[in-house]
Amino acid sequence: MAHGLRGRQSPAVSRPFLPVLVLSLQLAPGVQAEAVPALSTVEVRSRVENREGIAAAASEGVVSGERLASVPLLRPAEALEMVPGLIVTQHAGDGKANQYFLRGYNLDHGTDFATWVNGIPVNMPSHAHGQGYTDLNFLIPELIERIDYRKGPYHAEEGDFSSAGAARIDYARALGGSLAQLTLGQRGHARTLLAGSPQQGDGRLLYALELYHNDGPWQVPENYRKLNGV
Repeated sequence: MAHGLRGRQSPAVSRPFLPVLVLSLQLAPGVQAEAVPALSTVEVRSRVENREGIAAAASEGVVSGERLASVPLLRPAEALEMVPGLIVTQHAGDGKANQYFLRGYNLDHGTDFATWVNGIPVNMPSHAHGQGYTDLNFLIPELIERIDYRKGPYHAEEGDFSSAGAARIDYARALGGSLAQLTLGQRGHARTLLAGSPQQGDGRLLYALELYHNDGPWQVPENYRKLNGV
């Protein structure tokens, strides 16, 4: 008798769920279509340089010109911000050396960070802002081929101003092609750059001409003008 009761109850139990089942089947295709968005391709690139046997410590390394070209720069000296832990700021108008910070230390205008460009030391032994004044406003970032950096006070060969670190900036001997750029912005910002490296005898002749103007965010326009060449 018990078996007969279970048999009569089965159809009654299943009927209330029938409309719900049909409704879910009708909504399923639409819900599934909205849950699958079209995603664009994302490409992530990384570069690792094995400096085992070359670098004396993990706090030294190399920044390539290719990496530098992918970073927007407001000021020429900001190329040094590719050095991990180094911050380049400016607390006044253009035309003077930036203020540098490395590993939490205030380096003022470069007093404790030695800098070379193509083998020429940039730090000034004597200056009103302090010894080691480093003015990199003449730098043209588009010409940089590599930056070799060292952080720490244990490299005596880097000279007097390297108690916090040092960087050696090298220009490329030849460019991949001629370069012509024109950049315009607000507050009178304008920059023109012409560069190239034509064949000259058995070698290449690198040249660059930079024109720059900026008024800055001041009530009285700064009218900063720079004519720079290599």
